Parts: sequence; structure tokens; C-alpha cells
Amino acid sequence: MRVLSSFIHSSFHMPAHNLGHIKKVELRNAWKHEASDFTSWLAEEENLQLLSDEIGIDIKLIQTEASVGRFNLDILAEEETTNAKIVIENQLETTNHDHLGKIITYASGIEASTVIWVVKDAREEHRQAIDWLNEHTVEDLHFFLVKIELWQIGDSPFAPKFEIISSPNDWAKTVRQSVSSGGAITETKAKQLEFWQSFKEYTEKQGKSFKTQKPAPQHWFNIATGTSHATISLTVNSFENAIRTELYIHNNKDLFQHLYEQRSEIEQEIGVKLEWMELPGKKASRVKVEMSGTIDDEQKWDSYFAWLMQNTEKFQAVFGQRLKNFKG
Repeated sequence: MRVLSSFIHSSFHMPAHNLGHIKKVELRNAWKHEASDFTSWLAEEENLQLLSDEIGIDIKLIQTEASVGRFNLDILAEEETTNAKIVIENQLETTNHDHLGKIITYASGIEASTVIWVVKDAREEHRQAIDWLNEHTVEDLHFFLVKIELWQIGDSPFAPKFEIISSPNDWAKTVRQSVSSGGAITETKAKQLEFWQSFKEYTEKQGKSFKTQKPAPQHWFNIATGTSHATISLTVNSFENAIRTELYIHNNKDLFQHLYEQRSEIEQEIGVKLEWMELPGKKASRVKVEMSGTIDDEQKWDSYFAWLMQNTEKFQAVFGQRLKNFKG
């Protein structure tokens, strides 16, 4: 929706007598062929970002026309913070049974965690089918039914708009999964989920567009760094009453040493002394800063959110380019 919104907003600066009329445009006016035109367009980074913004999942392209057995799915992608596989199937027509079968086939074939069905319009029966899949599948499988529209003001360029028709209910699935595994979701897990959901809303209100995972009932919350070498991990430790921002290096001791050799410069740029944890004997390494705090004290959540957001921005600025330039 962001492109269309800014597009309309800019026209309001015109004098009233110069206001144009917004009109809906047929999709085929822009994309004659679904595979060669629309899929190619959607696979471009800036357009995948539009879809990411609408559904709240950071999408990174792996391949178009990816092979799944004897079939080819339109776009194979991954969620950048988790590397979980994403299936995107496009249909510049009204939904049909054939494509519903395809998305299920593709999801099972590549063990996807997220399935996105982009369509011109959705029949009610297929919307209900996606709702049913979201209600009855496991916690780590998510189905999105997304409508694509084109709009135009006067003779302006076409403006695309994505709109979610059906999406997962993550909270309901989390609770159901916990109960089905033999227990109820704990008060601590419920509080963690609420904390991260509120943090994500807080950053969005501040105009920040961190590439994050979905909020979940766990003590950590991951943010992408733009490289597979490391992740920025935000954590809340109820046992130690600590809130942390850390660079989590997945499996690269050479990278840790490379950064450690620059620690004085890095700490000066961030403006705080960091704790450098090589963790000998383990694959991962960490670089962290922490403050005292507990998520049980909801009155302090905004101050925690501000601290986490500021440190995330510092980590991104200071570590980001160093990670991208690392050649080890």
C-alpha cells in the first residue's frame, strides 16, 4: 500500500482545481504475460520489498521458476532473518483450484515455512480454504492470500497496491501448538510474545523499517544485518533481569577475530564498551551490550524499546558495512 499512499499524498499538494481522478487499471495493461512479465517484475528487490511491507515478512529472492519435481514454482525465496523457505505463486486472474493445488504441492516439495499466493481476485471458497489451512496447519507454516491491484491518477505511471485477503493468526496457532504438545502456553511465553509485538509496533511508529522476524513467544527477537554471517539478536533474560542487544555470529570465528581486532574503533563508534564472547568450543560467537530490566515491569517497556531500537541502529551502522566487506 505504501507506493499508492505516497503517490496519492503527493497529489494533495496541488491546487484544488488541478486535482486528478484515481482510477483502477487492468493488470494486463502492465503485465501481458504472467511468467515473463509479472513474475520478473515481482522478483526485483524493490517490488519484493513492497510485498514484504504488506505482509510483514522480509523476503529475499533465491530463484524464479524454481524446479519442484516436474513442476516450476514462480518464485522461491527465503526469510532473511531465519533463512526459512518462502513459496510465491502468482495468478493474474481470479483464484482457481489448480493454483490452490499448486501452492500446497510446492510447499510440501520444498518444506516451505511461508506460502504467498498473489492473485487478481479471490473467490470466497478459496479465501475460506486459505483460512482453513492457517487454522489447521502447524505453527511454523503460514499461508497468505494477497490481492494485487494497479491504480493511476490521470496519465501518471501505474501504482501497484498489495492487499492481504487472508493471513495467519499467529497467536491462535501458537496457543494451539502449545496445547497440542501437551501443555498450555505459559505466562512468561505470553508476556514475551506481547513484548516483541509491542516492540515491533513501537519501531514502526518511530518510522523504522528493521528487517525482523515475526514476534514469537520466546526470549529473543532477530533482525537481519544484510549478510548471512551474522544476525542482530535482541534478548530478554528473565532469570538475570537483563535486556540485551547483541551481534550473533553464526559460525565464523575468523569474522569474530576480524571484528575483535577493531574493537577499540568499534566501541568508540557505538559509544559504549561491549562484551566480546568468542565462545571457544562452540560454533557461534557474540558481541553484546546489556542493561538491567525485566519485561514484567510494563511501565518501563517504552524505555526498553527505545534502548533496544537505538542500539540496533548503532549495531547496524557500525557492524553493517564491516560484515558486508568481510571476505573470510
